[in-house]
Amino acid sequence: MQTDPKPGILYVVGTPIGNLEDMTFRAVRILQTVDLIAAEDTRHTGKLLQHFQIQTPQVSYHEHNRSSRIPELLEHLTNGKAIAIVSDAGMPGISDPGYELVKACVAAGITVVPIPGASAAITALSAAGLPTVRFVFEGFLPPKAQQRREYLESLQAESRTMIFYESPHRLRDTLQDLAEVWGRDRQIVLARELTKLFEEFWRGTIAEAIAHYNQREPQGEYTLVVAGIPPTQLQLTEAELKAELKQLMSQGISRSQASRQLAKVTSLPRRHLYQLALSIVLNSDPQF
Repeated sequence: MQTDPKPGILYVVGTPIGNLEDMTFRAVRILQTVDLIAAEDTRHTGKLLQHFQIQTPQVSYHEHNRSSRIPELLEHLTNGKAIAIVSDAGMPGISDPGYELVKACVAAGITVVPIPGASAAITALSAAGLPTVRFVFEGFLPPKAQQRREYLESLQAESRTMIFYESPHRLRDTLQDLAEVWGRDRQIVLARELTKLFEEFWRGTIAEAIAHYNQREPQGEYTLVVAGIPPTQLQLTEAELKAELKQLMSQGISRSQASRQLAKVTSLPRRHLYQLALSIVLNSDPQF
């Protein structure tokens, strides 16, 4: 059903993540007929508009000007203007400040209409070959090492497939942190250049990914799809893990051996379990 843009409505318009043929007819029509396009990067979006012969005026809307721009856009909307928001690629609001504008519109009672398009997260997941029944999108991990590892530790018991975005200059550090926190045998898929000429999916374990990217320079933005902890494997709270470790150590085996044994049945990294084991004091604590 074809309808023209209506006044006072914000249209959240998906744009291609690489291949311009992924632009939908509806997206082109909406961008042609709204009063204004709020773009993450007007130069980047300008090339897209030129390709589809769209002459609608643009205004910049991004992370650094959202505080001042949102009131302006709300004023336009309340005065009856139809506005489309676009990001540089994919669906606005996914790991970009489009969310803040949508939130402000909802709070002001302004209608928000999504115009579906490509998404790197879903595109990568669909071809990754990992479970898709249940998954979680985590966006970009924290850039600082300690915060990144702490965040990954909070996801240790996650059984759903996980999707992350990562930049090329942080990819190697992130893979090392994944190995240290989640273990080296977890399955991972790294997707890059999605929908483009040199689209690539790399599949294997985290350890194999580290070896692979030690031999080649990471290039382009990456979408990481990582398997969750197998639901059939034992999942315990930290208190329960300590109790299991204490039981094993009371049988006379070392902290290292107890950690290794428990790691096999929980899929948790031995390093993490060993740290828990170090905090346990036995009644007659031998030197493990």
